[in-house]
Amino acid sequence: MQGQPMIIMGDDAQRVKDKDAQEHNISAARAVADAVRSTLGPKGMDKMLVDSMGDVTITNDGVTILEEMDIDNPTAEMIVEVAETQEDEAGDGTTTAVAIAGELLKEAEDLLEQDIHPTAIIKGYNQAAEKAREEVDDIAVSVDPEDEALIRSVAETSMTGKSAEIDKELLSSLLYEALKQVSVDAEDGSTVVDVANINIETQTGRSVGESELLKGAAIDKDPVLDSMPTELDDANTLLLNEPIEVEEANADTSVSIDSPDQLQSFLDQEEKQLREKVDKIVETGVDVVFCQKGIDDMAQHYLAKEGVLAVRRVKKSDIGFLKNVLGGSVVQDLDSLTADDLGRGSVRRDEEDDLFYVEGLAEEAHGVTLLLRGSTDHVVDELERGVTDALDVAAQTITDGRVLPGGGAIEVELADRLRSYADSVSGREQLAVESFANALELIPRVLAENAGLDPIDILVDLRAAHETGEQNTGLNVLTGDLEDTYEAGVVEPAHAKEQALSSATEAANLVLKIDDIISAGDLSTDKGDDDGGAAGGMGGMGGGMGGMM
Repeated sequence: MQGQPMIIMGDDAQRVKDKDAQEHNISAARAVADAVRSTLGPKGMDKMLVDSMGDVTITNDGVTILEEMDIDNPTAEMIVEVAETQEDEAGDGTTTAVAIAGELLKEAEDLLEQDIHPTAIIKGYNQAAEKAREEVDDIAVSVDPEDEALIRSVAETSMTGKSAEIDKELLSSLLYEALKQVSVDAEDGSTVVDVANINIETQTGRSVGESELLKGAAIDKDPVLDSMPTELDDANTLLLNEPIEVEEANADTSVSIDSPDQLQSFLDQEEKQLREKVDKIVETGVDVVFCQKGIDDMAQHYLAKEGVLAVRRVKKSDIGFLKNVLGGSVVQDLDSLTADDLGRGSVRRDEEDDLFYVEGLAEEAHGVTLLLRGSTDHVVDELERGVTDALDVAAQTITDGRVLPGGGAIEVELADRLRSYADSVSGREQLAVESFANALELIPRVLAENAGLDPIDILVDLRAAHETGEQNTGLNVLTGDLEDTYEAGVVEPAHAKEQALSSATEAANLVLKIDDIISAGDLSTDKGDDDGGAAGGMGGMGGGMGGMM
């Protein structure tokens, strides 16, 4: 064996090492970032995503785009996780986080070409990110939860550039009223917002301007029988997670019937079971039943005779929300049902909207519904995404209590402060801190590009303004002018920016730390390219998304 290499991997395995591995990973990550950067800002473009079933999604929401794309690359999937984390933690800013991660890796590629070790780059990026978060807190402006104008501005900034923008004043007003309904003052003096008590329902065939806020819930279901009452002012309500049907026998059970009498006896027994279930409901004083599962035809008949309104196949999420609205509890077994399990509320059927409006009457009942309307399914889907993001950032602003100027102002200010901070950093980490500052300036550049403006001129003017102390100066892409974006109402939540900085830095460092890729199969996403070897990077990925979509 002396002098012969030891083979430890299978014939189909591929291995990429050192610079080739770094180039491979950076190309994959940047391809993901490039796929969404054109959606950034009020003038960002939309993407049309068509899945394998032919279903179409039209959106400029970063996390939706990345989740819907058919990504088949482990490094690219790491960048998608940045968007998902940003969405979970901050509610918005996903495109910003992914774009910064991609730009950090682009800057790192230049440093690697200068033979700067990845460890030094990672250390410098960590120092820069920590300093940037400190500066965010220093720049941030405190928010009073009662400052309606400022909180609505945060929501409107989030909605701008999405389908919700046209009616953003109405929608931001509805959002603020909804948040007020579910906000409580904590013992430490802070305000806690329980977004789980805000439900969003959509309806097609109407204009966005007809959207409204409902106190309580809106259930898009029909009564099981038309003869049932559809308007009850003070009703005892039952939330049921058990079918009102004949109990099914075991799968391998068989019934042998030899005569009509036996058949009649069998049917009588089934009818008795259903009658007992309905009697149990009626005896408890129930006026309305919202059932998550099925209701037998005969049980429907009995309930209608007793004047009970029944709605079946209600979504699990709606049952949970109705519990908040009506009080009481979700009953899993009718045999254990008591009057204490019931909630109280008014139920009204709107025949024009084909909805049940449910409003709670119990003291512990709470919850509101945003009813969003639009002309088509595509419109209301994108409207819902935009309003959900705006709701999350507005709630985050109330809870966190800090906002920042938007329009790229915060990124240029952070870049300016980081360059000053870099002078105090020793070693090669100083170059990494400066590269981090350069990466942050991608945001105002892309905002300008997407608005059809000259990014170089805009960035030069922004730098000049910030060097003279105008820390709130940013780009108003709607006018093309540089102005105090905080005063103009272009504001963003500080928490979302801090999270974007953290997520982007951690993802970039994770990619940079990899110097060896060992794969059991082909590493290239462009399977049809016979020349696309392991060291060749991402096949067709670097020039668009290659084989990723």
